[in-house]
Amino acid sequence: MAAWVALVVVLATGIAFAAVYRGTGTQLHRQIDREIAADADTLAHVLRASEAGSAHDVLGVASAYIHGQPFATSSTLLFAVVPGAGTASNTPELFGGSAPDDGESAAVQARENRLSRRLLAVGGGYSTLVLPDVGQLRLLKRAVRVGAGGVEEGRGRRGRAGRLVTIGVGESLESVAHAQGGVARAFVLAGGLTLVLALLGALWIGTRFSRPLRRMAAVAAHVDAGDLHPRIHDVEREGREVQVLADAFNHMLDRLTEAFAGQRAFVADASHELRTPLTVIRGQLEVLAAQRDPSAAEVRRVERLVQAEIARVTRLVDDLLLLAKAEQTEFLQVEPVAVRRFVGELWDATTLLADRRFELGEAPAGTLPADPDRLAQALRNLLGNAIAHTAPGAGRVRLELEPLAGGWLRLAVQDDGPGIAPAQRERVFDRFHRTDAARDRASGGVGLGLAIVRAIAQAHGGRVRAGESAWGGARFELELPGFTPGSDARGRSPQVDGDGVPVVG
Repeated sequence: MAAWVALVVVLATGIAFAAVYRGTGTQLHRQIDREIAADADTLAHVLRASEAGSAHDVLGVASAYIHGQPFATSSTLLFAVVPGAGTASNTPELFGGSAPDDGESAAVQARENRLSRRLLAVGGGYSTLVLPDVGQLRLLKRAVRVGAGGVEEGRGRRGRAGRLVTIGVGESLESVAHAQGGVARAFVLAGGLTLVLALLGALWIGTRFSRPLRRMAAVAAHVDAGDLHPRIHDVEREGREVQVLADAFNHMLDRLTEAFAGQRAFVADASHELRTPLTVIRGQLEVLAAQRDPSAAEVRRVERLVQAEIARVTRLVDDLLLLAKAEQTEFLQVEPVAVRRFVGELWDATTLLADRRFELGEAPAGTLPADPDRLAQALRNLLGNAIAHTAPGAGRVRLELEPLAGGWLRLAVQDDGPGIAPAQRERVFDRFHRTDAARDRASGGVGLGLAIVRAIAQAHGGRVRAGESAWGGARFELELPGFTPGSDARGRSPQVDGDGVPVVG
């Protein structure tokens, strides 16, 4: 992270430096061009206004003006070349013919003279030259016609009389170099300081955010080793985002702990439920095998017991497979179900199963998108649970249907049995959970019926909950979405066998 921040800072600083450096040079170049253009206009005006006739007179006017403008690295170079008369300049040594400067040999001066001839050889207009003792020089050359009716030749008009004089105005670019050097030094200093601060800030931020991530990695390593107890604490100072991530991580570990505990409990309960009938079968077979010549009645007794236990194991295995299938997409075969017809046929078959005071509320007309076989299985489990917990003959079992807002349909099964304690109303839908274990075993139950109801409800996108009935018993509400009020002419009912009992696939 710090390396990427450093790279971004270097790139941003480099781009800003290039823009400011070039902008400063361009702005100063334009300013120098305007200044030397103004000086050239002034010199040309002086020459034209002099009305000098001969070449020497023109040279004298030029010399008088130019010598009044001494040249230095911070001032302007002026020269005028008058054909037939010579050159006037405020820097005579640049045009040769003078003695060497103090401390300079004749060879050095000769080299300077050769380089300075470029001033005369360069064409008109703006140009940049490198000259001895001056460095870079911005030069503007013009041709001026001096005399009666004379104008500048370079501006497209040719005078009929007068003398052609070449003038040159130059200014050192040392100020540009000095300004750009200052920009470079400022950027190096500011850029270096910014880079150091950015690196320190990136290291601080990266360390702050990576510290809890390293702790999470350590916790994950413990979890991978099988230890689900470690949690991430004391991250409030690390920032809101890290705290949210830590809370989500801890919540995930809590869910994993619950899932693994539930899985272990499920395996233990399933093993216990399977062990009991297998133990009974083995014991009865050992009793039968211990007899040398068992009677036919004894064989039939053992057969009945073994068949009953095998049926119990078969139901348990079927229920476990159903719960496993509930998590698959092909678990349901959804189609429009005619609610009134569906409930009527299911109710007629259910009332034949036991001697209870059965009550059926008014069923609304309409269709519900559902798997009729799975829905029948869920209702049969709820009704069977109510029958198992009510007294024969006098016990009351009631089924109510109520359309809800938003296209939902509620199917409520209630009884007048002992009811369910409030603390148990959520746990009754867990696998192998019983509120009365002895009674459930006596009726052949293993605690999977309500878990199957919840799985079927969730597969339909619905929900199920337990509560208290109007008679003090249990009340289970199954709510499913997609109900459309209307005619019951469409849809199908659950399949039933020869005894009128719904067949569940």
